[in-house]
Amino acid sequence: QVQLVESGGGSVPAGGSLRLSCAVSGRTFSNYAVGWFRQAPGKEREFVAAISWSGGGTYYDNAALGRFAISRDSARNTVYLQMNSLKPEDTAVYYCAVSPKGIAGTADYYDYWGQGTQVTVSS
Repeated sequence: QVQLVESGGGSVPAGGSLRLSCAVSGRTFSNYAVGWFRQAPGKEREFVAAISWSGGGTYYDNAALGRFAISRDSARNTVYLQMNSLKPEDTAVYYCAVSPKGIAGTADYYDYWGQGTQVTVSS
């Protein structure tokens, strides 16, 4: 099994920044990726960004490109999502997840999920 624990959420004004963390533990895979998704009230879960654990390659949704940055710290088994220039529409619960099949932009590839962390951006 894989365990993921998110942290770093909170409330910030528009234009502010937050850094989310995702601690990964348990089973590992030869070619896995860690992704960030978010879900706002009344909306479907949507992809934000992902990173390949072995190669470090990244993939972003267009809404995140240029404002968000995903990175990993192999020594700490932790993935980060640095979010800058936050907007009210970024308000959501943010989840990290593991895809044993490699980097992908759809939730179907991700088999393991954290409990989520709330991000609230006020106007």
